[in-house]
Amino acid sequence: MAKQVTTVSDEGYSATNEIRDFETTIDANGEDAPGTLETLLAAYGSCYVPALRVGGQQRGADDLGRIEIDIDGELNDDDKLESISFDIRVAADVDDDTGEEILERAFELCKVHDALKDGLHAETSFEGDAF
Repeated sequence: MAKQVTTVSDEGYSATNEIRDFETTIDANGEDAPGTLETLLAAYGSCYVPALRVGGQQRGADDLGRIEIDIDGELNDDDKLESISFDIRVAADVDDDTGEEILERAFELCKVHDALKDGLHAETSFEGDAF
């Protein structure tokens, strides 16, 4: 099984992404749409939410209820992502030890977390005069 996205940019730094029957715009400058790193952080959080729910179920907290994650991405001097932090709040009454177990399990389950590994690098090809 593979996932496929087509990204198209006719000019400038904004790109439209075709994802199955959906379309989303990302603007590297963050002027006309969310920026690239904001989109990465949103994808990370959106993946971590279901991982938290499953991790909670597997660790005895069957229903976490409402989940909110404030995600901060700190940038270095080159405006590249240096660190990410999650401030997670859930509606359920969960003790600290169980919470830590849920967090650990959620990181094991989160596919975006896994994709951020150092060894993942896009293989590329390039074709000029293609249009």
